[in-house]
Amino acid sequence: MEPSFRSGDRLLVRRARWVRVGQVVVVRVADPPVVYEPPPGLPPGLGLGLGPGFDEGMPKRDRPGWRLLVKRAAAVPGDPVPKEGFPALRDVPDVVVPPDAFVVLGDNAAASWDSRAFGFVRSDQLVGSMVRRLPPLS
Repeated sequence: MEPSFRSGDRLLVRRARWVRVGQVVVVRVADPPVVYEPPPGLPPGLGLGLGPGFDEGMPKRDRPGWRLLVKRAAAVPGDPVPKEGFPALRDVPDVVVPPDAFVVLGDNAAASWDSRAFGFVRSDQLVGSMVRRLPPLS
């Protein structure tokens, strides 16, 4: 999220199940990302992320770890997938964001690992929304 936030910044985050466009959010994604087939009705390539039970039957050593990301909500359920002003999503077909999902982008879209890489974020991957930045520890 540079330049807004730098590695090591401390944030106060409130648990949340929904977000507003423009809010800074913390989301949990697989590391490395896991690709699953999109739900029926979504175009291919828009169902990236974690499918339900994605790791069932996988040996424990092969299961992905988790990474927490700080991003900005760019679109919420029912919104059109944003393109204007969001170069990271310019190749996404025109669709609306499905229920229980949202789109996140980093502030440095040209170098950010965000929804352009892992698709929609499901609401159960949302950790919370940022309340404020905390001062550094002395």
